[in-house]
Amino acid sequence: MFVIIGIVIVLGAVGLGFFFEKGNFSLLFSAAPAEMLIIFGGALGSLVISSPKDILGHVFKSLFAIFGSMKTSKGYYLEMLTVLSMLFMKIRREGLVAIEKDIEHPTESPIFSSFAKNKNNAAVVSFVCDTMRIFSTVNIEQHEFDNIMDADIETSAHEALVAAHTMNKTADALPGLGIVAAVLGVVITMGKLNEPPEVLGHSIGAALVGTMLGVLGCYGFLGPMAANMEHRAKEVEAMLLVVKAALGAFVGGNPPPVALEAGRRAIPTGHRPTFEELEEAIKASKGK
Repeated sequence: MFVIIGIVIVLGAVGLGFFFEKGNFSLLFSAAPAEMLIIFGGALGSLVISSPKDILGHVFKSLFAIFGSMKTSKGYYLEMLTVLSMLFMKIRREGLVAIEKDIEHPTESPIFSSFAKNKNNAAVVSFVCDTMRIFSTVNIEQHEFDNIMDADIETSAHEALVAAHTMNKTADALPGLGIVAAVLGVVITMGKLNEPPEVLGHSIGAALVGTMLGVLGCYGFLGPMAANMEHRAKEVEAMLLVVKAALGAFVGGNPPPVALEAGRRAIPTGHRPTFEELEEAIKASKGK
């Protein structure tokens, strides 16, 4: 929603500024389609050239995702820590063997329940299940356990950022493609030197539209979209770091309340629930 609002603001500010300067919109609109075809068509082609098939699919998937809401919120983290609380308490009561079915089939688990059925939580659920599977089957030191989680988070973060970096490189190409469009416009203008000045002025103005569209597309649209994609990639990394903090503390021998507090402290401050809010959420989950 905010992406759409931002697009409207950019277009509105540029359009109103042009209007106040008594710009000729007929010239702008007559030249824009051809210039946009050259610039954005060229940008799409360069994206296809530079990106393997898997990366290309990831870019478009991430691009469409920015028009939706962010995954995390205070409520999201409360739900995540509540799920971990139920998992930790079951291990304390019944032992590690008791969670085997939960981690093998999370969508059918009464602990994960609706959390695992939400596709947006797939990365977190997979991370928890894979980590607890290691903990329940292999006897390793805590620092080695932390290293395994760090490797998983680093890989996930790198993959999530690839789409943003690819989009950013495509955005950087737009001003150059705008110059290409402008040069082609000048070439066309050179073939009209025998025309009246008003015709030449119209043709030169149309050529300069290409430069404007390239710069606007880079700094007004694709660049900010790439930044949005990067924020969303960092959001996934933050989610996994919270889970890592809680799991690491629990595996280290701390009781569930201490492990959950470690996870709560790892939550970004803007979404971090208070100690009391977490306590209330856990109590509410026990009453269900």
